[in-house]
Amino acid sequence: QVQLVESGGGLVQPGGSLRLSCASSGLALDEHAIAWFRQAPNKEREGVSCITGSTYYADSVKGRFTISRDNAKNTVYLQMSSLKAEDTAVYYCAARRPSMSSYEYWGQGTQVTVSS
Repeated sequence: QVQLVESGGGLVQPGGSLRLSCASSGLALDEHAIAWFRQAPNKEREGVSCITGSTYYADSVKGRFTISRDNAKNTVYLQMSSLKAEDTAVYYCAARRPSMSSYEYWGQGTQVTVSS
């Protein structure tokens, strides 16, 4: 059974940093495209970042967030810095095979709250 498990969320002050982790059992993350999405209250889910052979970022997080892989740990990270109140959301990781256009596997989400 495939599982994606996010961790690392929490409460942080504006300007602070957090590192989110996406770990998997049953899925080799290095063989998949991995993305981070987020959904704030009363807003649609939006893509934040993706890693395939390259990395991609939404304009709203470019220069502040960094996505990376640790293949030995079968984990993908999202390092978030210079956090703003508008980054507050539930963050989800998702995985898809390279040949697929839609994400096939999703984690349960981790809450990130940026507030003073």
